[in-house]
Amino acid sequence: MEEIIVVSNRIPIPLKKIATSVSVLNEQEILNYGNISIKDVIRQTTAIGTTSNGGMGSTSSIRIRGEEGFRTLVLFDGLRLSDPSAPQVTTPIEHLLSNGINKIEILRGPQGLSYGADAGGVISISTNSEEEGFKLNIDGQTGSFGTEIGSVTLIANNKEIDFSLFASELNAEGYNARTSDNIFADDDGYDNDTIHMRMGANLNEKLRLQVVHRNVEGRTEYDGCFAEITVYDCESIYQLANSRISLDFSNDGYSHSLAYSKNETKREDFALRTLAFGSEGQINRLEYIGSATNLPGFDMVFGIDLEEEINGPMERNNRGYYVEYISDFSDNFFLTAGARRDSNDDYGDHNSFRTTSAYLINWSNSQLKFKTSYGSGLRAPSLYEINYNSGPFAFPPASNTNLSQEISKGFEYGAEYVRNNNFRLELTAFDQKVEDAIYFDLAGYSGYLQDKGTSRSKGLELDGSFSLSNSIRFLANYTYNDTKRPNGLQRLRRPKTIFNFGINYLDPTEKLRLNAFYRASRDSIDEQLGSTLALTDFGVLDFSASYQLSLNFEIFARIENTLNEKYQEIIGYIAPKRSSYLGFRLYF
Repeated sequence: MEEIIVVSNRIPIPLKKIATSVSVLNEQEILNYGNISIKDVIRQTTAIGTTSNGGMGSTSSIRIRGEEGFRTLVLFDGLRLSDPSAPQVTTPIEHLLSNGINKIEILRGPQGLSYGADAGGVISISTNSEEEGFKLNIDGQTGSFGTEIGSVTLIANNKEIDFSLFASELNAEGYNARTSDNIFADDDGYDNDTIHMRMGANLNEKLRLQVVHRNVEGRTEYDGCFAEITVYDCESIYQLANSRISLDFSNDGYSHSLAYSKNETKREDFALRTLAFGSEGQINRLEYIGSATNLPGFDMVFGIDLEEEINGPMERNNRGYYVEYISDFSDNFFLTAGARRDSNDDYGDHNSFRTTSAYLINWSNSQLKFKTSYGSGLRAPSLYEINYNSGPFAFPPASNTNLSQEISKGFEYGAEYVRNNNFRLELTAFDQKVEDAIYFDLAGYSGYLQDKGTSRSKGLELDGSFSLSNSIRFLANYTYNDTKRPNGLQRLRRPKTIFNFGINYLDPTEKLRLNAFYRASRDSIDEQLGSTLALTDFGVLDFSASYQLSLNFEIFARIENTLNEKYQEIIGYIAPKRSSYLGFRLYF
């Protein structure tokens, strides 16, 4: 448990001290999965459920422990990828590719303390590499559904300056994803152009300057938009321009970080090649994070963030202040406790809290950790939700609903056992509640409503890995999640059971890698025209392989949905059938 984790407390903390639930994927593990979309990688980790309106580039959601995707914060080298032009300020995960990523940390449960009160979970993605020198990677692959993708990754580091650049272009013809399109049955294609750049300069031993910029354009074809009647010639264009500049200072146990970021997004939807809907949004954010790590027996983390959110003509500000105590008086017992206060232009002041504890028992070759944590947060209704309910398209009951804040609380406890760095097993029980959850009226399409009362996600997580030898590694996770709405019915699109199993093989020459991954979903429901329908249980098997032909050249292949399982994650949308891909990587 010596791995260093940043996502939990905003400063580097050894994993053994962390009592919140964290999943970590390194660069090689991401490559082993091989999936083009980061969504398809992340959903194979513990307690992650996903849904998509079809294939690549279609509207998708990631739910951590059953909570809505718009309660999940996604960071990429510090950039907050939230989309202020969307109905909810959420990350359009469908436009996020997996190439060029060095590490992913996933923090489960409400994390409103240091990330903002609406963070019901955090996914932190990093391209940073501490290796010195110069590295250039060129990737290319082609495969099913007319998919072609090429990417370039450039990394340079000489201790004083470190730089990374990632650029990719993806084109896919897609397939007919909507079941109602049984006449034209046209393919729903997707294109993605991404540029991500990060540059850091160590101005001296204590001062560091970093600039990050990300630019994305995604073009998605889909079916079922409206132009007086339902049509099947629809296109959505998403554009992102996101920049962040930060200045970090550290000296004698103290650190200070000041950052400014600007996130601009634009959406345009076309029906029969005519603009049907357009929206623009912007988030301007100024944040300060400080820490003191040489205090007697404890550390402190504290911060301030000022955020301006803009959606078309609407705007509002939110101001947040927080402080967290982190114990440092014992090598076996660890405590944290923190509080946050948010002041929102529309909804006033709110307090959030988080407290955690962990206890370690050490043996000569193994370690056992007991942990527990409690966190809270809130989400104010988005500017779009408020405006829609008061606009011309809403009608009763939504037009008569005054939306209020969602309040979330989460509690967990569990144990983790590690032996010889080749065996790990973690068991966690969790109980999360959301008061007055906001949802769109799928029965009458009147607008946004609230489930007055408590929506709940309660269950168990089992996560483990075992290395049989230097060549063979097994990994598996199981999540049981009993979700309830205030009326006692199961929450939509939340499977009760999620299971993932994987096998990694590395031959003794370390040239050939073989990977098999199986994921299963059981007991999920959806709603159509006011009626609740059970979704079919399914299991999907993927294979991936790579072979290092030389120090500079590698080929890889992948088969997704090998057994050609037919299933739906959302009623009316067909999941991808069996597909295969072949590619290469050049290293310089």
